[in-house]
Amino acid sequence: MWRAIASNALTLFIVILLVVSGLLAWGREEYRGPGPLTDAICFRVERGASLSAVSRALEAQGAISDARIFRIGADYSDQSEDLKFGSYLIQSGTSMRDVLGILTSGGQSTCGREVNFQIGVASARVILRELDPATNRYVEVVKFDPATEAAPQAYVDVASEPDMRFRVTLAEGVTSFQVVEELKRADFLTGEVTEVPPEGSLAPDSYEVEKGSERAALIARMTEAQTRILAQLWAERAPDLPYDTPEEALIMASIVEKETGVADERPQVASVFINRLERGMRLQTDPTVIYGITLGQGVLGRGLRQSELRRETPYNTYVIDGLPPTPIANPGALSIRAALNPDKTDYVFFVADGTGGHAFAVTLEEHNRNVARWREIERQQGQENATGVQGE
Repeated sequence: MWRAIASNALTLFIVILLVVSGLLAWGREEYRGPGPLTDAICFRVERGASLSAVSRALEAQGAISDARIFRIGADYSDQSEDLKFGSYLIQSGTSMRDVLGILTSGGQSTCGREVNFQIGVASARVILRELDPATNRYVEVVKFDPATEAAPQAYVDVASEPDMRFRVTLAEGVTSFQVVEELKRADFLTGEVTEVPPEGSLAPDSYEVEKGSERAALIARMTEAQTRILAQLWAERAPDLPYDTPEEALIMASIVEKETGVADERPQVASVFINRLERGMRLQTDPTVIYGITLGQGVLGRGLRQSELRRETPYNTYVIDGLPPTPIANPGALSIRAALNPDKTDYVFFVADGTGGHAFAVTLEEHNRNVARWREIERQQGQENATGVQGE
């Protein structure tokens, strides 16, 4: 009888062992295998949320198939205490193991809303945008000019959310004065900037910042980035350039930046000015004259007068020889690269061609023909605009 009991007990133990093994294998497959999500979602982890609450929310939103298995997996991998506050993008089919990795890896949130404070050449604007999980692209929610418009209520309602992300984007060609003045209007930054940084010393780029960051610290980041870019590109410069220091190259880069918004043209534009310097010609570029009038503290907003073109200032390159004394804006890396590695051309003239770019010329005769074509384009555009106004 005891043998029968022992045999039955052993059989039962084996059956239980097989069932447990099967359950473990099933649980492991559920944890590691593709998840149930059919469409990507943004999932928010609240500050201080428990693993239990997060797992239930994940199950309710269809991101995981079983909250208990998710918790067991987190405990087994010693990640149950590692949840990071924020909003995260979870793609369709993401396994429980990978979902846990997303929510515990730290760093910036990968989903949700973002405030982008964009400083442009003419003005600044604040854009509140939100990630669309289906397309993994940001969708604009609110946009306004902080200098002329009050913040819309839709912005006020969400800007204080604890997981809101903030960034400051600097356009190529803005002046240092403009940067400092506009940063004063960034309500998510703190502190004062007591001095305007030297012209050209700030790197146009997009900078992610924490809410409450110091404005001066952000300026320091921009300065460090520009110093690094200039040093790297100076080390890679072409031989026999007509300037001897990185600072002179930065001045040239700022002129190139203000003369064209077409990226592919920058090396050609740089070649024109370098050819002029090498031939002892004056640069004769309007943006430097304008800077001599505004000192970078605003947009001129009108055409240059003949008297201004004749007036002698340190920046009037129709009057002075060589480069102006400082940069006239903050150039981007592409313009710095163009100034240090210009195209090899014989061009010494260029004029707008009506497409947003320029027509380049070697001789004055050729340049005059290009100018005549541009004047005709201007005349036709003026007629079209006048017709449009009369028809309204």
